[in-house]
Order: sequence, then C-alpha cells, then structure tokens
Amino acid sequence: MSFCCGAGMVGSVGSVRHYKTLVHNVPIMFCPVCDRIEVHPGIEGEYEILVEYAQGDQAPEVDFADFVSVDNTSELFENCTMTDEAASFAEVLKQQIDISLDLLGVAKELQDDDWREALMIRLRRLSERLKQYNKRKANVAQERMT
Repeated sequence: MSFCCGAGMVGSVGSVRHYKTLVHNVPIMFCPVCDRIEVHPGIEGEYEILVEYAQGDQAPEVDFADFVSVDNTSELFENCTMTDEAASFAEVLKQQIDISLDLLGVAKELQDDDWREALMIRLRRLSERLKQYNKRKANVAQERMT
C-alpha cells in the first residue's frame, strides 16, 4: 500500500494529464485527503513510453488501454483499497476515517501532540469529503426523481 501525507492511497483507473496530453484508463493511486494523484508504480514505465510517443505525435488524448494491456489489475491493487471494487467511494472514505480514528487513539496514548494534530486535520478533510460526496449523491438522486 502506498501512503501520502500519512493516509493510505486508493487505487483506481482514471485519466491523467501529462502536459498537453490527457491519458485515459490509467491505473492510478490517489490520496483522499490531499487529492494527490500518481501513476501506479507497476505500470509507470509503460505510461512514460506512451506519453512520450503521444506528445511526439502531438495527440491531445490517448487511451492507455488501447496501447497497453493491463490484465493484472487485481494484482496491481491487491495491497490497497480500490474504488472500482468498493461498494462506493463513501465506503472508501469511511474506511480511511476508521483507520485515522484508530491511529488517533494510538497518538493519544503515546501523547504525541503533533501526530494527533495531523490526524485531526486528516479526519476533518476526510469528513468534509464524505459530506460533499453524500450531498452530491443526494442531489443526483433528487434530480433523477424530478
């Protein structure tokens, strides 16, 4: 599992902009706290070759899946939470909140005020994201009913 700002990175397949080229269907890792996104290390070499060719051709968009076969997606993401396999993004956020709460208990026990403060900031950010996600989901459901 990869970590960012102390939080566990979440695996998914998404789009990544590399300079002027947008690459779709790339296995990525992203941080639900600070929104950092990185290409999954297991396919980073193939990704770099593809964007080099795409930029040489001045292609505004390419589909990673059209050029690179990623048959081992489950293996790539075996040590992390994967949003594509989770019940919902809300479940991923709840898992991250639970982990942070567990760590907060340890930080309190160790009387580590700096770590405790960092965890409180992380918990606030995760809670905000969960509220925003639930609000968007409720708005979409309401729009479908009208």
